[in-house]
Amino acid sequence: IVIGAHYDHLGWGDENSLSEEKAIHNGADDNASGVAALFSIAEQLKGISLENNLLFIAFSGEEKGLLGSNFYVKNSTVAVANFNYMINMDMVGRLDENRRLAIYGVGTSPSFIPNLNSIEDPSFQLKMDSSGIGPSDHTSFYFENVPVLHFFTGQHAEYHKPEDDVELIDFEGLTDVSVFISKLIYKLESESRLVFNKTGEPEEVKRSFKVTLGIMPDYLFVGKGLMISGVKENRPGANGGLLKGDVIIKMGDTDINSMNDYMEALNMFSPGDKINVLVYRDGKKMKKKVTF
Repeated sequence: IVIGAHYDHLGWGDENSLSEEKAIHNGADDNASGVAALFSIAEQLKGISLENNLLFIAFSGEEKGLLGSNFYVKNSTVAVANFNYMINMDMVGRLDENRRLAIYGVGTSPSFIPNLNSIEDPSFQLKMDSSGIGPSDHTSFYFENVPVLHFFTGQHAEYHKPEDDVELIDFEGLTDVSVFISKLIYKLESESRLVFNKTGEPEEVKRSFKVTLGIMPDYLFVGKGLMISGVKENRPGANGGLLKGDVIIKMGDTDINSMNDYMEALNMFSPGDKINVLVYRDGKKMKKKVTF
């Protein structure tokens, strides 16, 4: 069993930084939290008799494009055919008040969902996604036909900024996530060799947009539309009156039911375009005028 997390971040800030300031990006949540969970799981499973061997590994180069994990699977110290499954922890240190925990890759093995649903303590509001492909190190293993899970406690305003620091980490929640994963590993021991399923790949959408709303999506939102978890100042969304907590349900003539709908809609617009954005706010529909 491979249990992994990336330990690199953005240094003084690079092309992936969302800050205008040149400053140290410590990456407490992204991804010191995942590395801390890795060590915690190792401590919890120490001395427990398991059928599988455990390989704990921290990757570098994730922020540059999964470089470390991709190199590892191609030059592995253990034959890839011997990997039963891989668990990846990337940003697990900011559990919210609703205890929402996203788990990606649940469709990569039929063993995952029933075992995840059987764990009652610690309790979470789980958001499960079937795809084994995503912007983190588990993807490198999925492409080698290894069942994968990626654990994630959600996006926040400090993502890829110097403000992502230790004082904002929810250590109790981080501990609960690591306990949950340890219990899952123990439960999966009864499954022997997990069956790998190829999942439907997310619909690819061109990301080189000519415009942006300047918002941060809530990746843990469950429901119709796209919930806003943050709004950047002096960007089209903020200037048009969009607020944190709004749920976008229409942009121009395009209905927004999902993240893919939102990205497809952005592709339709150019700088200078003026559109109506329909949102739900406090249970009421509101129309906002946005100029890109």
